[in-house]
Amino acid sequence: MAAEEKQMQKFDVEKAASLMKELRNNYNSRKTKSYEWRMSQIQSIANMIEEKEEEIIEAIHKDLSKPPFETFISEISMTKSSCKLALKELKYWMKPEKAKTSLTTYPSSAEIISEPLGVVLVISTWNYPFFIGAIAAGNAVVLKPSEIAPATSSLLAKLLEDYVDNSAVRVVEGAVAETSALLEQKWDKILYTGSPRVGRIVMAAAAKHLTPVILELGGKSPAVVDSTINLQVTTRRIIAGKWMANNGQACIGVDYIITTKDFAPKLIDSLRNELKEFFGKNPMESKDLSRIVNPFHFARLASLLDEDKVSDKIVYGGQRDEKQLKIAPTILLDVPDDSTIMKEEIFGPLLPIVTVEKIEDSFDVIKSKPKPLAAYFFSDDEQMKKEFVQNISAGGIVFNDTIVHTTVSSLPFGGVGESGMGSYHGKFSFDAFSHKKAVLYRSFNGDSTTRYPPYTAEKQKLLRALFNGNIFGLLLALIGWSRD
Repeated sequence: MAAEEKQMQKFDVEKAASLMKELRNNYNSRKTKSYEWRMSQIQSIANMIEEKEEEIIEAIHKDLSKPPFETFISEISMTKSSCKLALKELKYWMKPEKAKTSLTTYPSSAEIISEPLGVVLVISTWNYPFFIGAIAAGNAVVLKPSEIAPATSSLLAKLLEDYVDNSAVRVVEGAVAETSALLEQKWDKILYTGSPRVGRIVMAAAAKHLTPVILELGGKSPAVVDSTINLQVTTRRIIAGKWMANNGQACIGVDYIITTKDFAPKLIDSLRNELKEFFGKNPMESKDLSRIVNPFHFARLASLLDEDKVSDKIVYGGQRDEKQLKIAPTILLDVPDDSTIMKEEIFGPLLPIVTVEKIEDSFDVIKSKPKPLAAYFFSDDEQMKKEFVQNISAGGIVFNDTIVHTTVSSLPFGGVGESGMGSYHGKFSFDAFSHKKAVLYRSFNGDSTTRYPPYTAEKQKLLRALFNGNIFGLLLALIGWSRD
């Protein structure tokens, strides 16, 4: 009953301000800055994932009908790995970094200290919530999970209330009104993962307070397929990066394919065969495919397929069931470039294939669109790989595979241009929520009258030599000689 009353309470700007004040006071007590507090919170999250794995899998399945094994790989395993890495490396991450000093400050020493930013807001998507880095960096955190996945949001709120320190880590559930109330507050940083449309709203709200943001916004991530490949491996890895990633509902999923006109028939045949092997002759009955997250997104995807000059381009799939919110893996060939499906991020099980005369032409296709979050290139041509890296700007590039770069903690994950700004993963998450504070130490020794007025000719010679790093000129000036 108490839980129901709590849910019925309206979370408005006033309550958001009260929450911010409470967290700010608790942060100012310095409790979150200690190594011990950070470690205890991360360990508690690791324990939560371990002990409540089945409940998490069940909640995500309720929201998305996501296969349990996919949830284990993308949510359970990755969160465990993030916790494990942070627990192992946190002391090293927190250690001040020594910095070199210059001749102008001699004698001196310097260091760079990673300090928490303060109170931060993490507005996460329904499919991949990220907040461990913010805690590892020593911040007080408010997590706003997506209302699109209500079962997952509710479970996350309940579990975090039980497992972490609620005086510094809070979950706020709700939809637009609650998010708007939170965005009215002055945060020390905001991380938002989701659509570019909402990303602009978040950034505009943050700008009022000069609050820095991390935006991970997705986009149209292409997969370029050359003919110099292992066709079966390529096909399977594209399927993994499309339909085995929430049935296409992933920001880094393959959005469209580019290949040559000559090679397209072979690629389509291979995709057909592998899709039948993975999901059966009737993929609508497969338990290994996620459903569409809600009716709104089902209708949005249906409208992409029903658009003029698009519906007749389907070469595989196209089945849909509105009641079950299911759409089968669907392949389309050479849809018009000005169609909505080629202008907006698809975020679903529809996969257009764009054909070009030669594979080098794919570069122009990609560059004609906003910079993507990821770009995938399948080829054994080493020169083409080099040219792809040199010519294509994307958040990340993967050769001969899809989406697996997100499992490499030593690589930053983030967008560029319209696909986002800022990056995280591993130590990059810690750095994203830390301020790199420059500290210079000097004693009262080594003070020289040269830096103070009056600026005589001799002093100017010394200072010019010093600031130019001219040791020989400095020595000449000190003994009264000059090369003038």
